[in-house]
Amino acid sequence: MTNAQFPNEQTDDGAYARQEDVFQDWVTDDGSSGYPATQGRYHLYVSWACPWAHRTIIVRRLKQLEDVVGMTVVDPIRDDRGWAFRNGPGHTTDPINGFHYLSEAYVATHPQYHMRVTVPVLWDGESRRIVSNSDDDIMRMFNHAFHEFTESPIELYPEDLRPDIDELNAFLYEHVNNGVYCAGFATTQMAYEQAVRELFDALDHMERRLSNRRYLFGNRIVEADWRFFVTLIRFDAVYHGHFKCNLRRIVDYPNLFGYLKDLYQQEGIADTVNFDHIKRHYYITHDDINPTRIVPLGPDQDLLAPHGRENL
Repeated sequence: MTNAQFPNEQTDDGAYARQEDVFQDWVTDDGSSGYPATQGRYHLYVSWACPWAHRTIIVRRLKQLEDVVGMTVVDPIRDDRGWAFRNGPGHTTDPINGFHYLSEAYVATHPQYHMRVTVPVLWDGESRRIVSNSDDDIMRMFNHAFHEFTESPIELYPEDLRPDIDELNAFLYEHVNNGVYCAGFATTQMAYEQAVRELFDALDHMERRLSNRRYLFGNRIVEADWRFFVTLIRFDAVYHGHFKCNLRRIVDYPNLFGYLKDLYQQEGIADTVNFDHIKRHYYITHDDINPTRIVPLGPDQDLLAPHGRENL
């Protein structure tokens, strides 16, 4: 049995194997890459629903780049034609290129492109091609390349922590960020159970890590926190039920839930979380997992309640 959603990302034993990012050019502050950081030249195509795109939305907000890099949100309902630009609540048509589907940006960059079309996409309006579809790279471009155009003092990838951040990022990606997908898109019982066990072992580990520190590296928020956040914020609403990651909920973890609320309450972050798009995307788009396409009403969780982590 193969996964109808992602037929080219399935191993013979039923495990999910995510495709690699294809476009990985860089915007640099000095332009040495051929893509100089310039106000108004680049545009971000994203989905509120997608955790990988959500990371770039957060960094764009924290680095105060809204007037430097434009942003257009796709329809959360994706069909066999892929991500679409349509007018609706929280999403619009494409004002930059008039694309109807994000796949048009991929084909404009690589006419023979045949893999899955993903968000986020950083588009260069001058060369009219994709610079990058790697959320990892886009996050770091936003963090470093556009310093001339922002007054934000936030540093999400400090030099003294880079090896430790890279190590934790790799752990979180394998066991948590991508781990929920390995569970949700598994097509055999064995692949599913292995993914779920690894996921909850990792969450248990992170619960212990956050027992004596406010954020992942003490009292300063770095990119690893936001990489973790985008999975945590979707967990109880989507991954617990839809992806069968149901050993425990995040609300059942005192430290993880407090940490989630703490990050959610950071200035500007709640505005980047759109539960309507998140739930409609997963429950309607993944109709091989949810054939009825019914979107659940819950969960009822108070993310604005006191987080109690100030004194850690």
